[in-house]
Amino acid sequence: MAKHSKRYLALKQKVDRTKAYPPKEAIELVKEMANAKFDETVEVHMRMGVDPRHADQQVRGVVALPNGTGRTVRILVFANPEGQALAREAGADYVGAEDLAEQIMKGWTDFDVVLATPDMMRVVGRLGKVLGPRGLMPSPKTGTIVPAEDLPRVIDELRRGRVEFRVDKTANIHVPIGKSSFPAEKLLQNLGALMEAVLAAKPATLKGNYIQRITLTSTMSPGVKADLGATMALKADAA
Repeated sequence: MAKHSKRYLALKQKVDRTKAYPPKEAIELVKEMANAKFDETVEVHMRMGVDPRHADQQVRGVVALPNGTGRTVRILVFANPEGQALAREAGADYVGAEDLAEQIMKGWTDFDVVLATPDMMRVVGRLGKVLGPRGLMPSPKTGTIVPAEDLPRVIDELRRGRVEFRVDKTANIHVPIGKSSFPAEKLLQNLGALMEAVLAAKPATLKGNYIQRITLTSTMSPGVKADLGATMALKADAA
């Protein structure tokens, strides 16, 4: 059993474990508890009512958070020479083709997002064993297989706060929605945008409750249970 610090245990006393907090109140409590020596990330954790073992119950998508994540994203792009020029001009961190594939095969993974033009999937395809387990494999579902002419737009969206969400093997979704230094209103707007996107990704074949529990937390603090109905009703302009 994991041992928690005195700080964590003290913060835990601030949370009423029997209460489902209204979304804004939950965010304010998370912000109050985020008192580490760095700007903690605020995260949303959702317990889903899907069975991820079934292909027709996968939940996956992307959302552009209106206020960004507060995080610097390292973007890698696989493209042909024309696409490489566009990607460099748009500010991608790493641009190439076979040369990048060779580095990745040798174990290099110092990047956060991988984009690829369709013609480059012949190169990227053999990296599945490296990129797949890290959730970095380009896919049409997450908008990371991109025509060369669309690379500047997608790179700009990633810089401004586009994030991916996907259900994991334990039927949970984990998504960052900003930093603890963000005003509560901006975190609430980001949460609203995420909820709209997750609800839109509901599998058509699913029966029963889609989302079972929503918890908000920061990097170093206890979780705060959010009121399910009120949180699911949020919109991107929640504040």
